[in-house]
Amino acid sequence: MVQAENPVNTVEVCFSPVLFPEILTHGDFIVVLVDILRATTSICTAFENGVRSIIPVATLEEAKAWKDRGYLVASEQDGKKLDFADFGNSAFSFSRDRVEGKTLVYCTTNGTRALEVAKGSNPVVIGSFLNLDALASWLTGQNRNTVILCSGWKNKFCLEDSLFAGALTLRLLETGKFETACDSARASIDLWKVAGTDLMGYLEKASHRQRLRRLKLDDVIPYTFTTGITAKVPVFNGREIVAEQTKKSE
Repeated sequence: MVQAENPVNTVEVCFSPVLFPEILTHGDFIVVLVDILRATTSICTAFENGVRSIIPVATLEEAKAWKDRGYLVASEQDGKKLDFADFGNSAFSFSRDRVEGKTLVYCTTNGTRALEVAKGSNPVVIGSFLNLDALASWLTGQNRNTVILCSGWKNKFCLEDSLFAGALTLRLLETGKFETACDSARASIDLWKVAGTDLMGYLEKASHRQRLRRLKLDDVIPYTFTTGITAKVPVFNGREIVAEQTKKSE
């Protein structure tokens, strides 16, 4: 692991939204919201396929109200698409022909509720393996402290979000522009290094991976853990999520 002699930024990992009020990072920092299975992966896919913006809401009641106003709505509960929704939470639902140029309202079991916890004076960006390269580059260019917030599963620790946190933390430390004194960050790196030798095999341990299999919603798993799919970094501006474009890695 490469560390700078005088790093200018810190990176911290928060394994659950319930822990977010206790983070050690204060002042000016960026929150990276992570919900690998499946919200942040789906959000990154939608932006790659041309969605104009996404309005996140925390409750089903809000989502229904937006639907009544004529908006397209993506909503699920415990992995299952809800009857009133236009989309569930699979990345494959957000194809270009369905989302290009449109605004979506989004409500999920974990991801958008975690966003509700994180939003405030600090900017929130969306992270997934699909935009890992672009996100690491974008964060390095921001020159600010970073907190990676894992949505988890119903406020519990989950493997897939923590694996991503390790992958992103490692990349940030290797730039020489970040340091960490966070045990969660170090643990997530160790987890990523162990899992990375056989990622698909390691994911068999993840409870949500098994949950999606039972629901026959696991066709998206290999795609979900593919890097370099998009150079877009979705950013929450306080009302909606919009995308910033970075250069794709060569």
